[in-house]
Amino acid sequence: MGLHELTLRSFRPFSELIFKPDPDAITVLLSPNGTGKTSLLEAVFALATASSFRTNSAGDMIKTGEHIAEVHGVLFQQARRVQVDLTLTRGPRNTTKKMLVNGQRPRTRASISEVLPLTVFTPEGVDIVRQGPEPRRSYLTNLLTDVDLSTGEHIEKFNQILSQRNAFLRSLQGESPRLTQQSELDVWDEEFCSAAQEIVEIRIQLLEKLSPLVTSYYQEISHNILDVGVRYERSWRGELRDALHGALHNDVFRGHSTIGPQRDDIELTLAGRDARRQASQGEQRSLALALRLAGHELVRKERGLDPLLLLDDVFSELDPLRSERLLQLLPVGQTLVTTASPLPSSMNPAAVVDLSESLL
Repeated sequence: MGLHELTLRSFRPFSELIFKPDPDAITVLLSPNGTGKTSLLEAVFALATASSFRTNSAGDMIKTGEHIAEVHGVLFQQARRVQVDLTLTRGPRNTTKKMLVNGQRPRTRASISEVLPLTVFTPEGVDIVRQGPEPRRSYLTNLLTDVDLSTGEHIEKFNQILSQRNAFLRSLQGESPRLTQQSELDVWDEEFCSAAQEIVEIRIQLLEKLSPLVTSYYQEISHNILDVGVRYERSWRGELRDALHGALHNDVFRGHSTIGPQRDDIELTLAGRDARRQASQGEQRSLALALRLAGHELVRKERGLDPLLLLDDVFSELDPLRSERLLQLLPVGQTLVTTASPLPSSMNPAAVVDLSESLL
């Protein structure tokens, strides 16, 4: 299993590039800054998610001066060949995305997770610890579908109901609902609570499996036996239906649902300290790495396969001791590593690629 060939056209700095990584081991992209190393990893990530880990604007991935970018990947699941194609088209107002898996449009992200589960860590990956809830929710959502493909249906169902409830709230234009409108809102609230309960339950179950792995990896990376806390944090107290009723005035005023799983968080602690506000930069970076490696390991355990691992300039952000410990912890399987610096002495990649000539 793994990515056997990647073809890019008008993606970021590349006019055209064909890249063939080692399918089973470490491939290092070793070249100066500005040669497109991170862009190549971004293209792999886009194949798996139809999104970027660098930007919220899909148009940024299209080469300057061009209107269409293409990413094509050939993957293998044992003996099964899978072709994934992503086309980005720049329009006058926005950029459209078209993804195909063996010529068919995938119904959910889980359809992509089935063929290309992956784990990515970048220098900005520490944001999962030090920033607000959004990076942690995204991590949780992506990990859910990578670990269990069936959760994709629950996620899609909740997102649709959330979107419809929000549309109804906006239609009120800041006015309290009349009697007939309140009856319609009650229906949406009922469906919202039911779908929310499903999402919260599968998230909590995932964190219960993930937590001991995070602790183990953190202690190995940091060489410290600090107790690591990974706890689900709801955005409401008591029954969700009662909380929705209490938040109705605020929801109507703002035109969207202000409580629910879409606002929940993961509380991360080190020896009881809030890791976001009270941990050192080294502790935060070690914890961020532990979260990614733990998720990677959980996918391997639950699905019996090795996700693709992407490490973007990670070693430049770690001291030599943490770099060596990370190398010792790297999982088996296909790994893509970017660096502009000499490799750690103990790294033995299967292939080293210089992207400098690809931009000529």
